[in-house]
Amino acid sequence: MTKYTHACVRLEHPDGGVLVIDPGIWTEPEAARGADAVLVTHRHADHADVARLAVVRADFYGPRDADGVIPIDPGEEFEAAGFRIRAVGGRHAPVYRGQPDVINLGYLIGRACYHPGDSFHVPDLAGPVEILLIPVQGSWMKIADAADFAGTIQARHVIGVHEGQLNRRGLGAANEWLTRLISGYRYLAPGEDLTMGPLPY
Repeated sequence: MTKYTHACVRLEHPDGGVLVIDPGIWTEPEAARGADAVLVTHRHADHADVARLAVVRADFYGPRDADGVIPIDPGEEFEAAGFRIRAVGGRHAPVYRGQPDVINLGYLIGRACYHPGDSFHVPDLAGPVEILLIPVQGSWMKIADAADFAGTIQARHVIGVHEGQLNRRGLGAANEWLTRLISGYRYLAPGEDLTMGPLPY
């Protein structure tokens, strides 16, 4: 898994498939190059840069209210880039009095990885996931929410994402709190890889 700026990660399957999740307007262009499939959690530009994705030759999956995707519903299971995927959740976390109200899908990649998008939806899990991607900052959240969410979902590795609006001081403070509160938490800098042994895809 390679982390890119903000909410984007790139997963490379041992058999060669490349799956990219949420390449948005702050994500480096190389994140989606050579992707076999792209998952979009929701239609906001920090998660889906429509202009950039138009030039990527891949299958795009996302919620029904997003443009240019194969529409996916919560609970739906499918295979893409060699990965078994289940869409979960349903709505973006509210910022204020129910706003914004867009569809947000989290994606469970087998038991290897869970990307919740802009929500703290806790899915039904058959067992622990290997990697939980957890938002570090957003107008819809606070650090306490992230810590409680991570405590609910059992994961060996908890990796911080959704940090694109923070400056260096803010990111340092957020990571200090998350490291203190969440067992197994770490932050990967953009372009940094997390490489492990065989995962339960």
